[in-house]
Amino acid sequence: MKADSKILITGATGLIGSSLKKILEQQGYKNIVCIASKDCDLRSKQEVDKLFQSVNPEYVFHMAAIVGGIKANSTYPAKFIYDNTMMQANIVHACYEYKVAKLLFCGSSCTYPKIENATMDESKLYQGMPEPTNIAYATAKLNGVIMCQSYAKEHGLNVVIVMPTNTYGTNDHYNLENSHVIPALIMKFYKAKSENADKVTLWGSGTPYREFIYSDDVADAFVFLMNNYNSSEVINVGSMEEVRIKELAEIVKEVTGFAGIIDFDPNYPDGIMRKCLDSNKLFNMGWKPSLKLKDGIKKVYDHYLSVVTQEA
Repeated sequence: MKADSKILITGATGLIGSSLKKILEQQGYKNIVCIASKDCDLRSKQEVDKLFQSVNPEYVFHMAAIVGGIKANSTYPAKFIYDNTMMQANIVHACYEYKVAKLLFCGSSCTYPKIENATMDESKLYQGMPEPTNIAYATAKLNGVIMCQSYAKEHGLNVVIVMPTNTYGTNDHYNLENSHVIPALIMKFYKAKSENADKVTLWGSGTPYREFIYSDDVADAFVFLMNNYNSSEVINVGSMEEVRIKELAEIVKEVTGFAGIIDFDPNYPDGIMRKCLDSNKLFNMGWKPSLKLKDGIKKVYDHYLSVVTQEA
């Protein structure tokens, strides 16, 4: 990409999309078009056609997606599979039809199969079924991966397919029904501290391992890959820094200053017991994340406090 290349970001107000806009601007890119759901219904081919005719992008970062945690996935599976499938189908086809120079498609680590105690390198993608608790979202994303690879094979579409691990950042959803792990924990501990509660109860056993990466690091990796990776084979984007959920909860407890105890309710599901990506393929290209987990959580909590203060 050149500094004046026309760049389109879908989902630009989302967690990764907003970080991507910031990182691109910091790196000197000047011709960025940002699209959010209010600007264009990506589920509509007609609206996507109008978008591409109007913008005429050279490079597309497809970040738009319907996302959420275990509860949202189990409550709205039809919405997760339909909306995500329709959006990506329209975007991928438009990139081909309007001769986009390169597309970066954002997949998800949850598309990897449920293989216990395995570090997921890219070769494991088709070795089994995903975790049942997010099967609708995972299946939609896997369809997007296959669609991108199919368009690359049949039509020569220049596409990068990235598989980010669990991403967190300042622009995440602060809603207990739809939020990911880290913002949900921040809200729970903040509320408990504000109410002088003596304990916080969390779903599951607390024993699963998870891997997290800060959204600005993910965005930086995406720009790096758009400029340096030329293959339709998937590539992982992670930190390779694993932590148990109970250890993560202790970090959030410390950062928020909550003085009570943490209670885990094993009657609720854990999901897969270990989920970590092997990102050596990316690391060997010369890129690695810059922010450690605790430092990232401090940044997110400081931002959350500023939001809560403004709303009070």
